[in-house]
Formats: sequence, C-alpha cells, structure tokens
Amino acid sequence: MSLLVITDLTLRIGGRTLLDQANLSIEPGRKVGLIGRNGAGKSTLMGAIAGDIQPDGGEIRLSSRARMGRVKQEAPSGPMSLIDTVLAGDTERAALLTEAETATEPQRIAEIHERLGAIGADSAPARAGSILAGLGFDAAAQLRPVSDFSGGWRMRVALATALFLEPDLLLLDEPTNHLDLEATLWLEGWLSRFSGAALIVSHDRGLLDSCVDAIAHLDRGKLSLTPGGYEEFVRIRTEQALQQARAAEKIAARRAHMQSFVDRFRAKATKARQAQARIKALEKLPVIESVVEDAPTQFSFPEPQELPPPMLTMEHVTAGYGDRVILSDLSLRLDMEDRIALLGANGNGKSTFAKLVAGRLEPMSGTIARSSRLKVGYFAQHQAEELVMEETPIQHMARALPKATPTEVRSQLARFGLNASKAETQVSQLSGGEKARLLLALATRDAPQLLILDEPTNHLDLDAKDALVRALSEFQGAVLLISHDPHLVEMVADRLWLVGDGRVTPFDGDMAEYRAWLIEQSRAAARAASGKQVDGTSAGRKEDRRERAQARKALAPLRKRVKDAETRVTKLSVECATLEARLADPGLYVEGGAEEVTRLTTKLATLRKDEEKAEADWFAAQGELEEASGGE
Repeated sequence: MSLLVITDLTLRIGGRTLLDQANLSIEPGRKVGLIGRNGAGKSTLMGAIAGDIQPDGGEIRLSSRARMGRVKQEAPSGPMSLIDTVLAGDTERAALLTEAETATEPQRIAEIHERLGAIGADSAPARAGSILAGLGFDAAAQLRPVSDFSGGWRMRVALATALFLEPDLLLLDEPTNHLDLEATLWLEGWLSRFSGAALIVSHDRGLLDSCVDAIAHLDRGKLSLTPGGYEEFVRIRTEQALQQARAAEKIAARRAHMQSFVDRFRAKATKARQAQARIKALEKLPVIESVVEDAPTQFSFPEPQELPPPMLTMEHVTAGYGDRVILSDLSLRLDMEDRIALLGANGNGKSTFAKLVAGRLEPMSGTIARSSRLKVGYFAQHQAEELVMEETPIQHMARALPKATPTEVRSQLARFGLNASKAETQVSQLSGGEKARLLLALATRDAPQLLILDEPTNHLDLDAKDALVRALSEFQGAVLLISHDPHLVEMVADRLWLVGDGRVTPFDGDMAEYRAWLIEQSRAAARAASGKQVDGTSAGRKEDRRERAQARKALAPLRKRVKDAETRVTKLSVECATLEARLADPGLYVEGGAEEVTRLTTKLATLRKDEEKAEADWFAAQGELEEASGGE
C-alpha cells in the first residue's frame, strides 16, 4: 500500500502551468529524490503535498494517520532556545504535557501518560540534543535563543525539527544548502538509518546517490520515476534518449520513402490505388517525439588579462573582527593557475579568509601584497540580500557597468543564461538559481584574474552546476572555492587547504581522503566523549592516524602531477574543440582568407600534438600513483 499517491495533479502559478496531470506514488520507507530545472515547480509541488497550496486539478492522498515532517523555506526565529524549538515541533507531545499539568480526571491522566510513554516523550530531549549536535550545535549553543543565529544556522534548526519528528513522510527542500561537509555527512548517515519515507528536493549529487532509492524527474509538467540514484538516472535517461532518437530516425526514413512514392504516383491512374495504400500506411505510422531537451545551460567567464606571478602574497597575517582573532600567522601565495578549495567546518574562518583575499577585510597584522593590476570577482550567497527586489537584472548590471552600452550589459547577463525575458524581470520574481546567476554575472563583470566563490551552487540546479564546472575548466584565471559539494570540489580544485584552529594549511590528499579523515575525527571525538578509550588503544589509534597522514603526504606530489596533467589535457581539449568549430564555420573561408585558414590549421595540428603528449604524461603519472598507493 502506498503512503503518498499523487493522481493527475495539475498546479498553476500566475497563469503558468507547472504540473499537468502528473502522477507519483511513494511507498512506506522509500526515499525519492525530486529533481528538475530551476522554476520547474519542485517547491510548489512540495507545498501542495504539505497542504499549503490547493491543486487546480487531480488529487494528493496521504495515508490516514501518517505523520508528515517538512523543512520550510522560512527559517524559524524568536526568543525560544534551540532545544525548546525542536521539542515544540512535536505538537502532540507539547499538547499532552500542557494537558498533564491541569488534568484532574484519573482516567484521562492515565491516558495522557500512556500516550507520552508510547511516543517516547521522556527520551525526546536527548534525541533532540543528539540531532542538534549532529548539525553542529554544541550543548551551550542548544540553550541559546534562535534569534542569536544567522539565517543559515536557523535553517539547520528547521531541519533538526523535521528530523526530530521521525515522521512517516519527510519533505526536504534542498536540505544541504546551509550545511558544511561535516553536517552533510551526518545527514546522509541519519537518512540511511531513517525508517520512514522521504521526498527530497536536492541538487547535491552525493546525497542523491547515497540516500535515495529512486529519482522523480519533474519535466514539462510531468513526473517520471526512475529506480536508483542520480548516476543511474543519468545512465537510464541517456539510453532512453538514444533509443528514442534511433526509433524516430527509422520511422522518419520510412515516412520519407512512402511520401516519395505518393508524390511520384498520386496523379497516375495505374498507381493510384497503390498511392492511396501508402497514404493510409503513412497515417498509421506512429509519431515518435524525438527527445527534445531544453537548450543546455551555458556559463561563460570573461577572459582575464594575464598577470606575472605572484598574484598575491601574505606574510604572517592575522585577521578577525574587532578584538576577536579568527585566523593567525598566514603566510601564503596565489598565482593565476591556482585552483584551491577551502575545507573546514562552518565557523572555522573560510569566509573570513575569502574576504581577506578579496580585500574586503583588512588584516589586523602582517602584510598582503597584491599585483597592481589584480581584479577580484567575489561571489557570496549573502550578497543576494543586497539585490534590489524591484529592479531588473539589466538595471543592476547597468549600474555596475556605467560605461557599458546596452548591448554589452545584455551580453554580460547572457553569459550566465539570463536571456532577454529574464533580464527584464524584477529580481523579486526570479528563482533562487536565477538570482545566483545574476550574482555571478555581477561578480565577473570586470574580467577578474581571481574568482572567489563562496557556496556558488546553493540554488543552482544540476544542469547549471554542470555549466559552472565547464565554465571554470575553461577560465584562465585563479579560483578560490568554498563549497560543501564534494563533486564540485573534485571537478574544479587541484589543491585543498584546510581551515581550522585559526590556521590555513594544505591538506595532503583528495576529497575521498578528506571524507575518511572527517569520519575518523568524528569517531575519535565520540570515543573521547564516551570515555571508552584506554591509553594503549588511544596511542595506537594516534599512531595509525599519524601513519595515514604521512602516507598522504608522501603521495601528494604524485597526486599533484596527475591533477596538473589532467587539467592540461582538459584545457588543450577545449582549445582544440574551439579551433575545430572555427574551422568548420563556412564564414571563415569567406571572411578570413587563405592565410587565416592556414594559421588556424597549423595551430590546431600543434595543439593536437601537445594534447597527445599531455595525455601520455597523464597516463604515466596515474600509473605511478596507482603503483605507489598499492592500487588503492
């Protein structure tokens, strides 16, 4: 029996049809990832399931007596403490406790206490505290008012409240947006143990691959369900697209052949009967819609002016706010070819370091030397609050580029998929992903040599994330990335810096090793808290960790060789593809002349040789790394 059944559901917002007779069924205990492009209607569907939005047609049926928990978009606030806010989320428990204080009838008192025992009321504070701890709130923080925390941390409280309810159906809308990697790992573990069903809107590939049993794809108003995680969804959808395209080609060929016969012999009396038979056969041929995908999302960063190294250096820098020191004794440098990701728990100082590099925070001591021609593009999610809701993207960009022509203004917006209609839409009417695109367009308007991206993908859909990865691979400047998305970090960064304990230090390893290191750190903290360690065991584990750290350090140069070679192959491949597209353009042979064609052809041949050599270097380095690491 299904827990949730959606039948022929139609939803319209502002005259636009988001769901058109869509169907979906979720069984008890099943976890389903809900994906679709920005603006497709995912959050609207979640609102309809929760009862906030009335359908324009069809039916949404939840099993009787089923409990539903939901993380809403609005963050909680107020003077209540975190622990009390989470406990208050269980309205039945709260009502029973209130009634227990005033009830006088013995039978009713017995019923209240029996029900409180059944729902585990006594253990509720411990459960709530455990969930809050997993999301990064220590015992002291749990007693502070919700209003003391920023919007991102308050959203964690909303998530904790939903998880605490242990509902039969859990609705999660982008649950990892405000979580660091540590908290994301904890959430993945919690969801894997959760016995209820869940519908999860997410653009986090890791979460969609590790925590869901099926993918519900919302596309053109319809819902389709594919078993497995996101990687399996992509594989199945690609195969279906290829099969459908082949079938469409075959039928199109048959149709063309029959139509040719009809056109030739329709007027001939001797062939009229045969022509009529062909016409009837044509009418019976099935119409197969070829897979018409939406135009793929494209991002493009302006090409920066090259700078000689070093681009930026820090010498013994200390940074913080007021008298509070956040980071100390930083001695680092950045060059144009650097692709660095900052790792570490929220609150450790990643954003502080980003502001320091961007020049938005002056050091308390030490020196920062910047190239006189250095331009920095800085993107941070909180900047969305600085957008003027009543204005359009064109107005924002025109103000940021006062000397630009209207065409140049529109061109910069178009680099990030904000077409003519979106460029003239009020910011208040844009989705979160579209606002993020506007912020990216504003951050890169001056063709910066250094891009600082602080959680750039929080509101981008999966296609837009892929577009960002492609654009960053082609970008000729440096990138400093802060992200909880392991996939983005792995695709963009070739060096990892760990921010913690007031320092910024290189991490010798990749994201898989960082994840393993986090898990080990968490287990060590849990063992220390439980007091179960004995001296010998503790020493042994410390020795194991030391050996693993030394092994990572020994392999670091090889890993860098592999990453550098891979980056060079990717860069050369892009350059070759660009030249091939230029040479395939008929206009080149009309406008460019023979000399330009010869120049480009020679350059392409050189690039192909360089690409072959880079590939050979890549394979050789990868082989050495596998041999040195024992094939792990």
